[in-house]
Amino acid sequence: MSMNEIRNIAIVGQSGVGKTTLIERLLFESECSTHLGSVKVGDTVTDFDEQSIHYQHSIEATPVALCWKKHRMNVVDTPGLPELLGRTLSIYPAVETTALVLDANIPLTQVSDKIYSFAKLQKKCQMIVINKVDLNPDKIPQIIQQIQSHFGQECLPINLPSADGKSIVDCYFSPDYDAATLWDSVESVHEQLIDQVIEVDEKLMELYLEQGSSLTPKQLHDPFEEALRTGHVIPICFVSADTGQGISLLLQTLAEIMPMPSEGNPPMLEKNNQQIRVDCEKLDHTVAHVYKVSVDPYLGKLAYLRVFQGEINAGSQLYIGENSKAFKVGHLYQLQGKKRIEIANARAGDFCVLAKVDDLNFDSVVHDSHDEDDVTMRTLDFPAPMYSLAIQTAKRGDEQKLSEVLHKIAAEDPSLRLEHRTRTNETVLSGQGEFHLKMALEKMASVYKLNVNTEQPSIEYFETITQQAEGHYRHKKQSGGAGQFGEVQLKVRPLERGEGFQFVNKVVGGAIPTSLIPAVEKGIRQAVEEGAISRNPIHDIEVTVYDGKYHSVDSKEIAFVIAGKKAFLDAVNNANPIVLEPIVELKLQIPTVSVGDISGDLAANRGVILGTESKENNFTSLQARIPQNELVDYSQRLRAMTGGEGSFSMVLSHYEPAPNTVQKKVCRAAE
Repeated sequence: MSMNEIRNIAIVGQSGVGKTTLIERLLFESECSTHLGSVKVGDTVTDFDEQSIHYQHSIEATPVALCWKKHRMNVVDTPGLPELLGRTLSIYPAVETTALVLDANIPLTQVSDKIYSFAKLQKKCQMIVINKVDLNPDKIPQIIQQIQSHFGQECLPINLPSADGKSIVDCYFSPDYDAATLWDSVESVHEQLIDQVIEVDEKLMELYLEQGSSLTPKQLHDPFEEALRTGHVIPICFVSADTGQGISLLLQTLAEIMPMPSEGNPPMLEKNNQQIRVDCEKLDHTVAHVYKVSVDPYLGKLAYLRVFQGEINAGSQLYIGENSKAFKVGHLYQLQGKKRIEIANARAGDFCVLAKVDDLNFDSVVHDSHDEDDVTMRTLDFPAPMYSLAIQTAKRGDEQKLSEVLHKIAAEDPSLRLEHRTRTNETVLSGQGEFHLKMALEKMASVYKLNVNTEQPSIEYFETITQQAEGHYRHKKQSGGAGQFGEVQLKVRPLERGEGFQFVNKVVGGAIPTSLIPAVEKGIRQAVEEGAISRNPIHDIEVTVYDGKYHSVDSKEIAFVIAGKKAFLDAVNNANPIVLEPIVELKLQIPTVSVGDISGDLAANRGVILGTESKENNFTSLQARIPQNELVDYSQRLRAMTGGEGSFSMVLSHYEPAPNTVQKKVCRAAE
């Protein structure tokens, strides 16, 4: 198939707007499917996995292909749940077009805003699809006005519901100027669209003024593509996925208006931090990008690729990034839901899937020439994690399996974050919320047959001292033969916050031999790591060893390790030790109407507001500082206070003394 006949489109939008049902209807109307599946029944092409069927929501981003009048459309169904937004954003590099689906009967949410803004940032050509127009057609004027005030006046209808709400009227390809619509006259809508498009082409504007309204879609093709690339026009289509209204016009819009691979903005491929252009027409020097990774029970690891240049054939020798060793392409597939179709090759502009290439990961760039070794895809900015769990095996002996499975789960979802916290010896999985991690844990159990236990990750506290003090310890042990003897005298003093640990040797006159001073320091450092009152490391303290005693026969290294440790603990306990708690800087994006509730909640939990800033579309950015232990269940609290619209990120700011109630709680837990 010619690259000019390919279209790559992501169907995006908030949950519940009917994206999966719309794709079912597109497959059915284009005769690529003989059965019209239902989300409620669980027999749709794209929502074929167990989780999507069970929850009746798209959990994975799933590509399918449909053919319409010689055009091939690679269409990706995407999750709309806020916590799974990262899975949607990850497929943007693979497409030229994003079609934002809205429900004429549901208010816009922050998910739609984020999707729209991210597409703009990624320089994708955008369109808006208004679904379910058959339910309340009288709301159409209101929804158009809302879209234009929310996203901009460049959002213009390309078709409209008829006055009786039973059909969709074409306002662009073959406009019926006599048809009555629910918004404006067909002629007026047609002229608004044409006026917007030709603003990017001065010569065509002059021709238009000469010809009047006689410009044809063919004459408008190039300026329309330029207007789409620059965001100067965003066409609005109306459909009902349930009844089929407007589906043929939507197919025509996707095929004839939205860009082919060579017409969209170039992919954000970089070499040496400079964006490079790929040539879709070249058949040599293959360049492709992995936009998704999954694991199939039968095929193993699957890598979903978008080919940007050249072609991939069964038997091709390809390199991954800077790897010097090539791998051979075995079987090459295109997937239609759970149906697997083996293909001979995939050319520039198209999608394909490679199986059982373990070194292929999300964001890998695949090529066939060392000239492209340094080519990478510009990194996507995924939402910051808002919820974390510490993961342990439910069965002893599964520790190695747990590590392997968690890395596979994290590889499939780039918005998950996996880390091992050395100090607490915890494996922590972080994501967008409780449901996001629930999906990951369910998949671990069902696909990988691994059950785990979870708990809230430990808060990393520290200890410090508040005054100077001295400590002394004599270690003496006699066991029949050679004994152990060591005596250490030292003093401690607090340092400024953040200065850590300092060891000073001021022993004179050989009271402790120089060769044994490292043993004293070793014992002290052991106590620093183990803590004195709460089993948390001690920070911001200076230790000065100034005297001691030794025995020429019984003084050994172990004796001074023990003496140093005990003398240090003696001094710390005399220096009014306290617990330091972590304070984080919190950045929130919340609906403006929720600012009062959020501010009150933060204040009630020892938070301090640092500032607020009004954002677009009735949202506010709020910055605060708050103790980390007040945020254990914050993602759930925030969701409840903002109706699921709020999001936050946090970074460690500093440590400061914990209140007495917190200190007692931390110390009791250590006992």
